[in-house]
Amino acid sequence: MGPSAKDRVWFFDLDNTLHNASAHVFGALHRSMGDYIEEHLGVPQAEASRLRALYWQRYGATLLGLVRHHGVRADHFLHQTHKLDGIEPLLHTHAHDLAALKRLRGRKFLLTNAPQAYAQRVLETLGMQHCFEAIIPCEQMRMFGHWRLKPDARMFRALLARLKLQARDCVLVEDTLVHQKSARRVGMRTVWMQRWVHKAAAKHGPEAGIGLRRRPVYVDQRIRALSQLRF
Repeated sequence: MGPSAKDRVWFFDLDNTLHNASAHVFGALHRSMGDYIEEHLGVPQAEASRLRALYWQRYGATLLGLVRHHGVRADHFLHQTHKLDGIEPLLHTHAHDLAALKRLRGRKFLLTNAPQAYAQRVLETLGMQHCFEAIIPCEQMRMFGHWRLKPDARMFRALLARLKLQARDCVLVEDTLVHQKSARRVGMRTVWMQRWVHKAAAKHGPEAGIGLRRRPVYVDQRIRALSQLRF
């Protein structure tokens, strides 16, 4: 028997799960990261763009490739690339998603590969800052001196241990399939938010097309609105 609704633990992704990051944010982030790589690695714009995409596809985050191969200071990269001045008016979500999030029973955490300051800023703009027990940003995904961002299964296991949770009681709500695949590997339930998936197929890497026609075996539910969550 699974946990009751009040005992369920929800982990929500941020970009393209709680708001439409594809509309403006991802484009601004890509430009910001490209500019950073161009300046700090001393490479042409085209090469900077190639490295940004390559490291995201290979490691799940551009940051990890830059740290591993170029000695970039992670905190400096995160601060500089996520400033995104004037982004607030461009952040969009749906009012009924906010209402559904407030009604949803159980503990709720935000689990994002983005930095703390950016995540807090987005939640406040969307009016969701009081919906979560805590934000778990990329700064909290370091283990023994190494960054272990989603989809690293070691991070999921360490997170569950730190919060004293059983994987079977937890649900990951995400737009990125490879993250769900890893969460399922450690025993969590998974929900695929698809509202913006067609606009952000590049974010999903080689698995982008899966589930546009059928549900992957490691996904328990596909939704297009938070009101559709059923567990």
